[in-house]
Amino acid sequence: MGGMTDNRPVRWGILATGGIAAAFTADLVDLPDAEVVAVASRTEESAKAFAERFGIPRAYGDWSALAEDEDVDVVYVATPHSAHRTAAGMCLEAGRGVLCEKPFTLNVREAEELVALARGRGQFLMEAMWMYCNPLVRRLAEVVGDGVIGEVRTVQADFGLEGPFPPSHRLRDPAQGGGALLDLGVYPISFAQLLLGEPSDIAARAVLSDEGVDLQTGALLSWESGALASVHCSIVGGTATSASVTGSKGRIDIPHGFFFPDRFIVHRDGRDPETFAVDPADGPRNSFRHEAREVMRALRAGETESPLVPLDGTLAVMRTLDAIRDRVGVRYPGEEG
Repeated sequence: MGGMTDNRPVRWGILATGGIAAAFTADLVDLPDAEVVAVASRTEESAKAFAERFGIPRAYGDWSALAEDEDVDVVYVATPHSAHRTAAGMCLEAGRGVLCEKPFTLNVREAEELVALARGRGQFLMEAMWMYCNPLVRRLAEVVGDGVIGEVRTVQADFGLEGPFPPSHRLRDPAQGGGALLDLGVYPISFAQLLLGEPSDIAARAVLSDEGVDLQTGALLSWESGALASVHCSIVGGTATSASVTGSKGRIDIPHGFFFPDRFIVHRDGRDPETFAVDPADGPRNSFRHEAREVMRALRAGETESPLVPLDGTLAVMRTLDAIRDRVGVRYPGEEG
């Protein structure tokens, strides 16, 4: 696939009309080099209401119509997790680039199928791991990579929501890939793997709901280097959403909201703590614009993957999620085992 050599806006399609799709689209329509040209939902009513809200010219009552729309360069897939494989695959097969919400798919088998499809066709594909595109998270990774705190020894990160969520909620629904791990745990795991790569060993425990999804999960990841990561996620308790990276020469703390931080603090022996704060020029810290801009940069450059969110990294996170689910006994409808 060649680069988009002209300077026209990148034309987006939005597949799904829920809360995350609305939040992403609200940021997208503010970007001068982006144009949202179509939206699709399972019902035409939902698609039309979303289109009217954001001034989108075309609304489709089925996904395939959006996938086949030749005026769409890239589709943002924001369906429930269980539909990611089908929706993203449909768009890739029709020749669209795809930005697919996290977790990328239900399991690594589905993820490998999507990656093989995209690579085989030369189509752009990226997981919507907005944390990896966040300027301050990128700065933190640079600081760690530069050896400022020495060799990484431990990573700790948590993400929990207070709830309680009723059994009918998508977070409790096995058919929609419910549970804390896929929705929330993907963040602390992706944070640890951003800094350390794929772990060599995984231990995990979880508390399961009557429906069979995880209400809270704790995992201990280990690496051949001797590094450890302790990660926790919950849909029954609101955690600090903090993260800490300890190295042989110091420590980095993110006090709150590690996946879209306003600051991180570097502690080193014999020195005053050093605070790295969000740059006001980067806009709101909860903005999806960084992620959208990276997609459009890659499309214009003719890249089929983003170096910030590489597909091999996405597959590695999916392998970790699968391993944790295997250890705690969470299975979704249609999965083997």
